Amino acid sequence: MIRPGEGAEPPPGPALVVFTDGGAIWWLRLLRPGFRHVFIAVRRPGHWVIVDPLAHRMRVDLVPTADAADLAAWYRAQGLTVVATETRAPPRKEAPWAPLTCVEVVKRLLGLHARWVWTPYALYRALGGESGGTR
Repeated sequence: MIRPGEGAEPPPGPALVVFTDGGAIWWLRLLRPGFRHVFIAVRRPGHWVIVDPLAHRMRVDLVPTADAADLAAWYRAQGLTVVATETRAPPRKEAPWAPLTCVEVVKRLLGLHARWVWTPYALYRALGGESGGTR
């Protein structure tokens, strides 16, 4: 367990990146359908931490121990797109500047410094979705 002030980085671990249609804000309709919003589930001992960066607040939930495949299947059953990946230790340098968006929050939680990834669909491709990207 990491305690505040210890400064230790959590070890890399499983993560599920979940893409949604998120049509509540009018300008999101400009983005690709099914890839208008993104949130993340990060595995920690005994639970998953779900971080959903919304326009008006940051929602954080805990899901008791569940298998990654079961949690991914639950999201997929709701019609959402899920990419299973891993968090990574980010480079020990400042992350590229970007506005605080759902994509940027997910990138930071993943430890991903990808300057040109700005939209949920670009993140999907950067994570290996369809034919694009790297892990």
